[in-house]
Amino acid sequence: MRLFFGVLLAVVSACALNWGFFVQHGVAASLPPLSVRRPLRSLRALFTSGRWLLGYAVGIGGWGLYIVALSLAPLSIVQAASGGGIGVLGFLVFRARRERPSRREGVGVAAAMAGLALLGVSLIHQSSSPHPVPALGAALWIGLSLIAVGALMFGVRSGAAFGAGAGLLYASGDIATKAAFASAHHLEFIVALLACHGLGFVALQRGFQLGDALQTAGLSTMLTNSVPIAAGIAIFHDGMPVGVLGIVRGAAFGLVLFAAVVLARAPVEEAIHPVEQPATAAIG
Repeated sequence: MRLFFGVLLAVVSACALNWGFFVQHGVAASLPPLSVRRPLRSLRALFTSGRWLLGYAVGIGGWGLYIVALSLAPLSIVQAASGGGIGVLGFLVFRARRERPSRREGVGVAAAMAGLALLGVSLIHQSSSPHPVPALGAALWIGLSLIAVGALMFGVRSGAAFGAGAGLLYASGDIATKAAFASAHHLEFIVALLACHGLGFVALQRGFQLGDALQTAGLSTMLTNSVPIAAGIAIFHDGMPVGVLGIVRGAAFGLVLFAAVVLARAPVEEAIHPVEQPATAAIG
């Protein structure tokens, strides 16, 4: 019975999170460019919108249900159920357009759902690492991720780039969380996790203004779910499973990477920019 309710909560969580992303995207896309140079004005624009607050609150509620689901069911099963959330996001986007998705978008969503589900399957029977947390390795991983985020946000400056950047930042926050709380000697990572999650929030909201929901929230979700698993293998000594599960995990990473490339190149609807945007820079 615990397993049943865990899976049920994971499914409800995925629906709530992605509905929240969809609503936030619709509101943020209609606002003037958000800027870290004017944080109070940007936050005021978001938090004074009742519809954006509703999407944000539902998303926070979905995250809370995800935490409860983890207490009732194994991580592998919860993650596999949560992986279907991008399908919910795709349905909402395509329904709002009132037209059939392009072949590229359909393939991207299907590959993302399959990849995230296989990642969950590959975690079956995997236990937590008994090794001490390598602070240097975690710091190096986070540092390289921040360099990649900077290159995306200040180089490419597209909705897909900000969505990918948000995913890398949220993933870095998760890695910092593990490094901070796995050992009392690494509580300095609390600063990193707060900074990464805060910057991830900013990047995702700005991405909503530059790209469609699949390019932003879709990419962010995929990277947030998959990158910490890769970091676990590379720096936390989680190891790669052998046999069939090893093949499954390799295929899962391949599908996630393929989906990221496909969705990043998906066509952007002009309708997501109902308000003419000033030419000034928004982040930096």
